[in-house]
Amino acid sequence: MNRLTIAIFVLSYYLFHPVSAQEKAAKTIGLKEIQIEGKRYKQSGEGAMSVHLLTSDSIQKYQAGSLMQTLSRLPGVNAIGIGASQSKPQIRGLGFNRVATIENGIKHEGQQWGVDHGLEIDQYSVGTAEIIKGASSFMYGSDAIGGVIRLSPPAELQENGWKGNMNLLTKSNNATYGASMQLQGRKGHWVFGGGITHLDYADYRVPTDTVHVYNYPVRLKDRKVRNTAGRETSFQLRGGYTSDQFSSIFYLSNYYTKIGFFANAHGLEPRGVNPAQYDRSDRDILYPSQHVNHFKLINRNFIARGEHKIWVDLGYQRNYRQEYNNYTAHGYMPAVYPESMTIPINLERLYDKEIYNITLKDQFILAKHRLTIGGNAEYQDNKIDGWSFLIPSFSQKAVGAFIHDQYPIDDQTMLYAALRYDYSRIHTASYQDWFPSKLENNQSIHIVRADQLTRNFSSLVWSLGATRQMGSWETKVNIGKSFRAPIAQELAANGVNYHYFSYEKGQASLSPEQSYQIDFSIAQRSGNTSFAFTPFFNYFSNYIYLNPTSGYDQYYGAGNQIFEYAESRVRRYGAELSIEYRPFTYWKLALLGEYVRSEQLSGSKKGYTLPFSPAPSVLLDLSYSPKGNTFFKEPYLSLDCKWTASQPHIVPPEDKTKGYRVFNFRAGTQLALGKSTVQFRLQIQNIFDTKYMDHTSFYRLISLPEQGRNIILSIGIPIGKLSQAQ
Repeated sequence: MNRLTIAIFVLSYYLFHPVSAQEKAAKTIGLKEIQIEGKRYKQSGEGAMSVHLLTSDSIQKYQAGSLMQTLSRLPGVNAIGIGASQSKPQIRGLGFNRVATIENGIKHEGQQWGVDHGLEIDQYSVGTAEIIKGASSFMYGSDAIGGVIRLSPPAELQENGWKGNMNLLTKSNNATYGASMQLQGRKGHWVFGGGITHLDYADYRVPTDTVHVYNYPVRLKDRKVRNTAGRETSFQLRGGYTSDQFSSIFYLSNYYTKIGFFANAHGLEPRGVNPAQYDRSDRDILYPSQHVNHFKLINRNFIARGEHKIWVDLGYQRNYRQEYNNYTAHGYMPAVYPESMTIPINLERLYDKEIYNITLKDQFILAKHRLTIGGNAEYQDNKIDGWSFLIPSFSQKAVGAFIHDQYPIDDQTMLYAALRYDYSRIHTASYQDWFPSKLENNQSIHIVRADQLTRNFSSLVWSLGATRQMGSWETKVNIGKSFRAPIAQELAANGVNYHYFSYEKGQASLSPEQSYQIDFSIAQRSGNTSFAFTPFFNYFSNYIYLNPTSGYDQYYGAGNQIFEYAESRVRRYGAELSIEYRPFTYWKLALLGEYVRSEQLSGSKKGYTLPFSPAPSVLLDLSYSPKGNTFFKEPYLSLDCKWTASQPHIVPPEDKTKGYRVFNFRAGTQLALGKSTVQFRLQIQNIFDTKYMDHTSFYRLISLPEQGRNIILSIGIPIGKLSQAQ
């Protein structure tokens, strides 16, 4: 019997061990849960939108490889993943630049157009995560056409002193070991905090020993995906002054990651990999790999003057991304890398983006109207480098202003209305190949891949909604128009995307996306039962998508299929379902379901769906949270099963994916040590080592299954001391 088996046995014994009569008389301590009551929305800037709120405790309890993989447990939320540790958000089937991530009041900006570009945020530093489903352009602008992920730090202490938590973590699948320490403190009106996290992981394991890349069989040593090891290090600092009438807090963070890409799936060279070199160690990071550093400085200010509540948020970010690979000549590229080149021979691509943000908001009451007026401005400057080209350097300016109104009809009914105007300007630089290409007349010239381009976009969007509280029932309805301006990738791309196995071409004449949507919600909570059903309908008059053509590029892409950005009309609809039932005092049964269907109504792919469309799924969870005892507090056991249907609705060159079932187990407790408690959490993900394909996964394109069984053990150690508030 190994140590893990013994640990599970001991933990299970204490969880189910009968308590004494004295212990039964003690006050019951249950797991902390977030209940979003209907009246909460009456003070919410999101109006009648569907909102989910998760605390840091829930995030750690359901922790996966990345923040978005953790949040994807919620119905309607998915992660477009690449491997075991990188992913980006998707809400109701929309992702990339259609979902805005807001951290500390400022929109997180990286290179989110790329499927392999993860979200550069440390999930250990998150205090609360709010997921707003549906278009939120009226509040957050262009990129919120699909929804919003809003992240906040832990709430500031109300007492003088300091406290924190040291979290130790290990995972079996990719031999992860890591630690995170988060601290916060207070002295009078002055608050401070911060944290540091480091993770080190090896190649992750899948439940197969062979995958097929372009019909070429690739053997995996010990079922490990070679060259997917990585390192992550991040730290955060915050501090400032806070009171009821005024607060000003600074947030500084720096996130760095170094991670490899699956060596056999970078471009069209699955045969050109030396297994002996890559399989020598499962912890080394060889080529291809990426180094990403994201620096962020934010200043949040709040002023209360009479009836006015004013927020001013300022932000600066720098996203510095380097992609490394062995030099490989395609088409007319020289067979031997010229010694005269100033670009390093191993620097395939570099993106260096700087972002400046300012957001203003004023909330006040006028008669019965609760009005919020505000605006934001943003400037981006993105430079490129490297011997391989995909998108040109660009700069972008955007400004927007909005007004939002909440008007109560009576104690049970609230009306919402919003109006917003946005203007943006994007300028892309010209780009010329550093090597000559031969034309049909045998002339050799340096081809211009991207012309200089300047486009202006503007749009007026609106939203109308209402909520109605009827006893334990609440209904919500929201209708509106949203927009999204085209990005540099869609307007000016002209090169090989090795991660997507395609040659991509932008379309300079694209128009802004226009979206019309209606969201409905009905929810009820009474006694031991809660219920929520949230259907939606969405229509795009000109959805921008990457259209696969019948052509193949032989000059720069070594035969990659040509994809061109195009527009089409799209219809989308679906729903989420959440049911929770408590049959007994300590037992809870939860059901979470989601369905989304998209259909292109025009264009060359008329009748097809959209890429990365999530399959319908249902998650059933049974949890047991008995009363603790003197030593073991707030224990819990949880077993869930996620049924995911097949996905026959695809757009070429996607393949259909089969349905699957995955089982997961969780257990935890707090062990009393003196006046303190230590938190133990255990997860077993994919208990039966099931082989399956997630339709929103990047590597699904080469039929690489998701990671196999993964045992996660974490220990949380509280530190610090509080004193009486002054």
